[in-house]
Amino acid sequence: MSKPSDATLVIIPTYNELENLPLITSRVREANPEVDVLIVDDNSPDGTGDAADSLAEQDDHIFVLHREGKGGLCGAYMAGFRWGLERDYQVLCEMDADGSHAPEQLHLLLEQIDDGADLVIGSRYIPGGEVVNWPKQRWLLSKGGNLYISLALGGGIKDMTAGYRAFRRQVLEYLDLDALSNAGYIFQVEVAFRVIQADFDVREVPITFTEREIGESKLDGSFVKDSLAEVTKWGVQHRAEQAQHFVQVVGGLAKHEIARFRKKWMI
Repeated sequence: MSKPSDATLVIIPTYNELENLPLITSRVREANPEVDVLIVDDNSPDGTGDAADSLAEQDDHIFVLHREGKGGLCGAYMAGFRWGLERDYQVLCEMDADGSHAPEQLHLLLEQIDDGADLVIGSRYIPGGEVVNWPKQRWLLSKGGNLYISLALGGGIKDMTAGYRAFRRQVLEYLDLDALSNAGYIFQVEVAFRVIQADFDVREVPITFTEREIGESKLDGSFVKDSLAEVTKWGVQHRAEQAQHFVQVVGGLAKHEIARFRKKWMI
């Protein structure tokens, strides 16, 4: 009997990842020989795109999507999602090119998809999850940011900024990909938030996140300023909507009880 994970696409965005790309693709293919890999390259000046083409020529499970310029992580994933949705993939995954997401743990996400989950997030901040080789300051920034996001938006997810994810195609078909925010890395939060609001089955599995050993991180200080500002705006709107819904429910109950009272006493 076939499973959703039998038709899985792993999307790996790249920008100047020449040294990391052959390492991560070989690990993906060794640990998960049945999945396909889509490399989305943003015209890397170091030749990553050419290296991706060479890998694709040698392995019919590897594909390449070239973009004209450095359009950001959100744009790369959106392009990758559209590419996958145009084909018959039932599960589409996000994975970093730098080795921070262990391909050897991908099965943990896919097992939950096969168990009925709609979105599975590889989490650093649930029991069993961990971060390796991060400076204390960066860990505190990430941990504190996720705590703030959880308090602002609710939903019960501990690692809303995590980028190791597996989606059922129906989730991505539901989302308006063109409307997602591209402020910092906030699109990861927005996607999870929108999916939770739509009552999809969202789960977390523990992963080990390992800081890159080759190259430089693309994350900068704009994440804090831009991303948390967006979260605050969504949080205020979300709480207002909750309050409005509460008032509507209470008002409806009150009208119902008044009608019952009048009918009982023939008022």
